[in-house]
Amino acid sequence: MNILEKIVAYKKSEVEAAKKTKSQAALELLPQFGVPAYSLKRFLLDASRTGIIAEFKRQSPSKGIINNTSDVLEVTSAYAANGAAGLSVLTDATFFGGSIDDMIAARMASVPILRKEFIIDEYQVWEAKAYGADAILLIAAILTKEQIQNFSLKAMELGLEVILEVHDETELEKFTDAIDIIGVNNRNLKTFETDIEQSARLAALLPPGRIKISESGLSNVRDILYLKSLGFNGFLMGETFMKEADPGLAFMKFADELNKAQL
Repeated sequence: MNILEKIVAYKKSEVEAAKKTKSQAALELLPQFGVPAYSLKRFLLDASRTGIIAEFKRQSPSKGIINNTSDVLEVTSAYAANGAAGLSVLTDATFFGGSIDDMIAARMASVPILRKEFIIDEYQVWEAKAYGADAILLIAAILTKEQIQNFSLKAMELGLEVILEVHDETELEKFTDAIDIIGVNNRNLKTFETDIEQSARLAALLPPGRIKISESGLSNVRDILYLKSLGFNGFLMGETFMKEADPGLAFMKFADELNKAQL
């Protein structure tokens, strides 16, 4: 059983336990459920912002502890203040050290929040809305096309945008018209190795008329400029900033370098 399979197996039991703790009806009563969402699409296309979806991530199965001392509110506030087009917040506790509380804390920032999670059940879409997310991630590798369609339509009904994450050409067959944003993950979820050329290989095959983002393995301004030249609108980055003692400061310096390179 590879890492991805282990995560999905555990997630099934975790979701069932969550359903018993708080029903879907109870989620609808939470204050954030009725608050209109920010549009990640609009922020990604805003020329005054960086196009970067900056991630708060404490650890990963491949790297272990990345940063377990930084404060989520402090970091995400700095990301937002320095031009992040969105915030990606890990809510998986067991494998990534995240939590719903991290997403709630990040909600203080006035930019879109992506719930970074292994979504396998419609209940998690309701959770995302109830706890302050503006967008959700659907991973093609762990879902059927029917599940992707159903979860996307439910997200749309709740006012959330959807990123469909793919890793290769075959997963593009699971794309549906309900998808807002298509993302190429440069990380092999079976081995957790990264290669940004995966985005380059798939660039011309991505559905036209959709916002395109590249995820994982991005570490310098050259990567961003290269992927922009291939038509990518957004860039999900986390470890590059989180491995530093002050992730917010690291992002600010990166954003400044990117802005200067684009003058």
